Amino acid sequence: MTKITDILSLTLPELREALTDLGEKPFRAAQIYDWLHKKRVRSFSEMTNISAQLREKLSERFAFEHITPIKKFESERDGTVKLLYELPDKNHVETVLMRYEHGDSLCVSTQAGCRMGCRFCASTIAGFKRNLEPNEILGQLYETEYATGRKVSSIVLMGIGEPLDNFDNVVRFLNILSSPEGTNMSLRHVSLSTCGLVDRIYDLMKLDLGLTLSISLHSPYDEKRSELMPINRKYRIPELMKACRDYFDATGRRISFEYALIDGENDSQKDAEALCALTGGMPSHINIIPVNSIKERGYRSDRASAQRFCRLLNSLGANATVRRTLGADINAACGQLRREYEDTEA
Repeated sequence: MTKITDILSLTLPELREALTDLGEKPFRAAQIYDWLHKKRVRSFSEMTNISAQLREKLSERFAFEHITPIKKFESERDGTVKLLYELPDKNHVETVLMRYEHGDSLCVSTQAGCRMGCRFCASTIAGFKRNLEPNEILGQLYETEYATGRKVSSIVLMGIGEPLDNFDNVVRFLNILSSPEGTNMSLRHVSLSTCGLVDRIYDLMKLDLGLTLSISLHSPYDEKRSELMPINRKYRIPELMKACRDYFDATGRRISFEYALIDGENDSQKDAEALCALTGGMPSHINIIPVNSIKERGYRSDRASAQRFCRLLNSLGANATVRRTLGADINAACGQLRREYEDTEA
């Protein structure tokens, strides 16, 4: 029988239905789900309360593949861990584990590469390869906890790729992640970052998952944002901001706006005033990020500039902070390690 999917990509209802199709009792699904997502076994043979006959059926019907860590770096400054994972088809993605007072947060990738083309982003330079399957996104959590011995308390979908460009697989991942019979992580501990795919923001809004939506804004002006982020040529700022307000009205969840500060591009008094006017009147938070330097681009910024711009925003009435810089000594910004590794291996 053809293996149609990886078993880690199935929700519990889907696994229950699949077992019924195989002539098995539905209750077996909960047992298998427990092995997969709580005990986190690495093969069907480890499921010791499942009959050998059923384990054989599962191995014939489903794939059960794992991503492999091939590079690992740990910051001596703040305990940030950056891992490069190899997927079963030899593509690569990055994952970053960050330590905060409230617990460890994991930044996961949702695509191998990215097709959004943001000018300041290393992830897009190497090009788009494919979407990640739910098991490959989930695997970043399971394998990172295994490799580091640390418990993840929150997840950020802000690594390589645009999560809403891989909408169905990301939603399936979130359903598996939050399943009470599985990992059981509340989606209030999950943040999803998007460059602004407006139609998908509305699709996400209808699901009302309870997660935090982060918008990569980076300029309050259409002309400049289109220059930095090609997606703005399709979804202009007024349309994007309307979607954000509609999202808040429907879900009650405050929007976070990411703003990568670039010297001489989006850091003026005029930019600050326009940004405050744009985000005013809705519960929101502006996260100022000094842009990451990449060799193919001439963009620059530093923490002092970010703090200055942040003070300016706060003086104008905004709720703004500068993102804490983590893993600077290991180049923990997404996309750099993957690109360097694949360039070396090519």
